[in-house]
Amino acid sequence: MLKEFFDIPDRLLKLDAQAMADCAPEFAKIEEIRDYNQVKMLKAFTDCRVAGMHMMGTTGYGYDDAGRDTLDRVFAAVTGSEDALCRHNFLSGTHALTVALFGVLRAGDLLFAATGRPYDTLAGVIGLDGGNYGSLKEFGVAYEETPLVDGEPNYAAIAEGSRKAKVCYIQRSRGYANRPALSLETIGKIAAVAKEANPNVIVMVDNCYGEFTQKAEPVAVGADLMIGSLIKNAGGGIAPTGGYIAGRADLVELCGHRLTAPGTGRELGCGMDMLRDLYLGLYYAPGVTAEALKTSIYASRFFELYGFATTPHYTAERNDIITSIETGSAEALCAVCAGIQAGSPVDSFVTPEPYAMPGYDSEVIMAAGAFTMGSSIELSCDGPVRAPYTAYMQGGLNFAASRAGILLAAKKIEEGNAALR
Repeated sequence: MLKEFFDIPDRLLKLDAQAMADCAPEFAKIEEIRDYNQVKMLKAFTDCRVAGMHMMGTTGYGYDDAGRDTLDRVFAAVTGSEDALCRHNFLSGTHALTVALFGVLRAGDLLFAATGRPYDTLAGVIGLDGGNYGSLKEFGVAYEETPLVDGEPNYAAIAEGSRKAKVCYIQRSRGYANRPALSLETIGKIAAVAKEANPNVIVMVDNCYGEFTQKAEPVAVGADLMIGSLIKNAGGGIAPTGGYIAGRADLVELCGHRLTAPGTGRELGCGMDMLRDLYLGLYYAPGVTAEALKTSIYASRFFELYGFATTPHYTAERNDIITSIETGSAEALCAVCAGIQAGSPVDSFVTPEPYAMPGYDSEVIMAAGAFTMGSSIELSCDGPVRAPYTAYMQGGLNFAASRAGILLAAKKIEEGNAALR
């Protein structure tokens, strides 16, 4: 089939066959998590009495938008949260994180990052990049961090930093860092250490890329708030935009007043014609996330057999949908991205090129032929063009097509003579 449609070389097909055989037991584990989460999703929909009228949306101010408010309840129920804001008004994961941070922090408070420097795009939000456009720093919020040690949390430093902090911030996924995504067990331990040192500290988790990878979410292990994007896992490849904040009801309420305006809060904001896509995307999210996880597992094993270092190992527990591939050269990194682009259903004929992207400290190359621009639940691959030239692959709406995309990436490397021989 793969040779018929894409003329994949026999050498790569042999590696593919080995990878598929090796990954079969891991795929079965992912399918069991998928089925659990899908039934949990159905229960949330039925318990919240979702009806056809909830898909209709409103215009104007959005007062008494039943569809919007019911979607919030469904999201809270399926994630085990007291309350949630699941809204198209969030422009990105970074925007949702910004709303959460500004929602709970005040002048004189301390934001403490327990997992090292946050993802690049939060630098401007915190005030780490020297810009003057309304960062937390400009509003009098202090910032401290403690780095991970060999990819693991420094619990003594976390306890010390949390004693004087208002927020203990945890980034679950790796971003462009060479470290594993955090398991729920690790998140729970960080939360416990932080709260033992300071019972009033707010544990906030950047949950981007982590939703539905396990049977529970960070709020189940001690997080007070978790935040993410709907053009990643939680939107199921259907939501065209949006994000969420979920967790403790009092904190979610504060965030609602920052999302709109103090005094109006979550009561404001019309659903327009977005609600059907948000409901449907959320409903499909466990299944689509499972396809992305199978893609991640397969990519780890295939490229390991090909000769590249990959993380996480294909047998490791998955806590996000990202696989990193150390290509070893700028040429190989660009070839991997070009191959993924060639295997995309949209813009397959485009060749990605490195460019200076706002919020990043080096040129970045990005491959993404997606139905939703910038979607990370659809198969994409990107990375900063700097040593060790790591490609970060994520997403995959369905595994069969994603597998073909990965093989096309390897074919591009072969054609450019950048492969390990």
